[in-house]
Amino acid sequence: MTATERASRIKLLVFDVDGVLTDGTLWFIPTGKDANGQPVAVETKGFSAHDGLGIAIGRMAGLKTAIVTKRQSDTVAVRMRDLKVDYVYQGQHYKMRAVQEICTKEGITLDEVAYVGDDVIDLPVMNHVGLAIAVANARPQVKQMAHWTTTNLPGHGAGRDAIEFILEAQGKLAPAMANYLDEANEGKIADIGQGGM
Repeated sequence: MTATERASRIKLLVFDVDGVLTDGTLWFIPTGKDANGQPVAVETKGFSAHDGLGIAIGRMAGLKTAIVTKRQSDTVAVRMRDLKVDYVYQGQHYKMRAVQEICTKEGITLDEVAYVGDDVIDLPVMNHVGLAIAVANARPQVKQMAHWTTTNLPGHGAGRDAIEFILEAQGKLAPAMANYLDEANEGKIADIGQGGM
């Protein structure tokens, strides 16, 4: 099957976070020391507004979204809450377990799942889903396994590329954008900056 044919069947789009929805840079801001005298820091990340708007458009088209990431981050939790991402799994070293659990909850098969990754930790999932997507600067092994590769870099619209590719394959992109821009749907728009930043 072609990548477009695969995309036409997708019901759930799963993203890695670092190096997919962010550029992979991790910022640590020291906040003091813990009870044992060890340094404590807050981890921050930068997210693309293009990806956020894409997730909102995807939701308007009926596309479910999820993130499955190895790291634990309050920043990720806040951003995904603001975007109303359907499933948020952090602290997942073996990501396939989380993806299978989501499939069970949604009543879908792995053929109906797309996954966007950038590094070797993503390969087990990419090997089993219906549509494996690599970001533009993914590791060579990831690009080799991918059915499709984004044009934009991670943290700079790669997530939006994946959403638009899937919706275009399903004939839903133009109607979803029109719905997003319709004033009557203002309350359904997610990316509205509720993070308290």
